[in-house]
Amino acid sequence: MHAKMEPVKAELLRLSESTDCSYVYRRALVKLLRQVVPFDAACCTTVDPETLLSTGSVTDEDVEIIHDRLFEYDYLRTDYIPYRELVQAVDSTATLSGATEGELTRSARYRNVLSPAGFSDELRAALNYKGVCWGYLTLFRRVGHPSFSEEERVFISSLAPAIALRLRESGFAAPAEIELEPELEPGILVLGESLVTLSTNAIADRWLSRLREREGIDDTVLPRPVRTACFRALSALPDAPSSAKTCVRIPGYRYLTIRASKLYGLEDSPRLGVTFEPAGSADTLRLMAETCGLSEREKQILDALVRGMSTKELALSFHISAYTVQDHLKSIFVKTKVSSRRELVWRLFSRLGVV
Repeated sequence: MHAKMEPVKAELLRLSESTDCSYVYRRALVKLLRQVVPFDAACCTTVDPETLLSTGSVTDEDVEIIHDRLFEYDYLRTDYIPYRELVQAVDSTATLSGATEGELTRSARYRNVLSPAGFSDELRAALNYKGVCWGYLTLFRRVGHPSFSEEERVFISSLAPAIALRLRESGFAAPAEIELEPELEPGILVLGESLVTLSTNAIADRWLSRLREREGIDDTVLPRPVRTACFRALSALPDAPSSAKTCVRIPGYRYLTIRASKLYGLEDSPRLGVTFEPAGSADTLRLMAETCGLSEREKQILDALVRGMSTKELALSFHISAYTVQDHLKSIFVKTKVSSRRELVWRLFSRLGVV
């Protein structure tokens, strides 16, 4: 096994440098991984780095069938190796067999979801790069197949930062040009129990169609970003602030913000309201700053720059010299791949829709 791992690892690292599209990259990634870490099904998901909610998944059909149940155990129940814990862990990879000390039946997710679907062990990896999570990778083995070994887990762990960096660069890159949405009102979708669609407006239908086309799913399936936002909303306590929001990049359009919240009425169980709107300036700048790896000071300067502050005003505002401001600006230009303040502002306004 070890002799085969190194050549595949080298090929995976080359892949991360040569493929532009996030979906194409993730499909190729899963195909290569299977050569050295055998598995029966996989799911590779990109996430909004702030809320850790899905922005889209590459998923096998057998996993898609149980996806909502898996979401239920990650957002509404307590079980072994939830992704919210892996994101914070020193080593962000784990196996269900390792976490349960070889006794998979300790896991309610195994008993109620995986085993009935014919799966046994799970290998999970939160894809972190420099402390920021950009996606999740889950590998599954069927009942009767060996559990994932420690060597296989360590191999996936060694690849996680490179995969995360590639997802960061491909999933949130600025488009060459964007379509400006003519409508002013948001898309609105109302869901009932088990996420059944009750009503929707035309704008929501258009966004749903774009999301489904992007994920390669039919019109009977809710896109994964919508579902994860809904499960997060369902997990929120009454009157508590909810982070049931994710920002998604759809090629050719501005970032899309999807929000979900509970709706209360005469029904015993809450309904869910989902809104679709082009992302505001704050979210767009946040994603650009994270994608380009800006430091905290550089993020502050970028925000002030968008508000029209001059070099002198920046120096006074941050209590630094004009020379230090120029150094920060040069670093921002390098990281955002522009050559001047004017080009940076043009990119923000014309290609990312910052207003």
